[in-house]
Amino acid sequence: MSLTSVKTFFATHAPDIAVIETEASSATVTLAAEAHGVDPDQIAKTICLRAGDAVILVVASGTSRLDNRKFRDRFSAKPRMLGAEEVVEQTSHPVGGVCPFGLPQPLAVYLDVSLKRYTEVVPAAGAINAAVRISPERMAELVSGEWVDVCQATANA
Repeated sequence: MSLTSVKTFFATHAPDIAVIETEASSATVTLAAEAHGVDPDQIAKTICLRAGDAVILVVASGTSRLDNRKFRDRFSAKPRMLGAEEVVEQTSHPVGGVCPFGLPQPLAVYLDVSLKRYTEVVPAAGAINAAVRISPERMAELVSGEWVDVCQATANA
């Protein structure tokens, strides 16, 4: 179970971080922002993509959009979104609960610089009603993430 793998991940690697479960769905950026009382851009959305033959995770601020040119320049491939079934196969997490924690096998994790605007972000935690509060730097450290600039510049930047 996905939520269980995320809870196990945090119990093992960061017991000071609690997984927050809500009554309401937080499966979209808007719903997650409402459920956790934060700005939508403070939600750390995780996108499961194929870059050439590799499956990767890109974590970005909630309202950020991938910039195809920046992505191609960084990964030498066009970003291709995975379908919902393949996302679950690769991450064990349902769409709306995808996160870089508690994965069944290692995937490369890239964190977009858009997250650095915040001291705390709120990524999902393996279920459509679960999340954690974490600093972007701590998240990068816990998942061995690499910082990249692959999203379009926004007015908030």
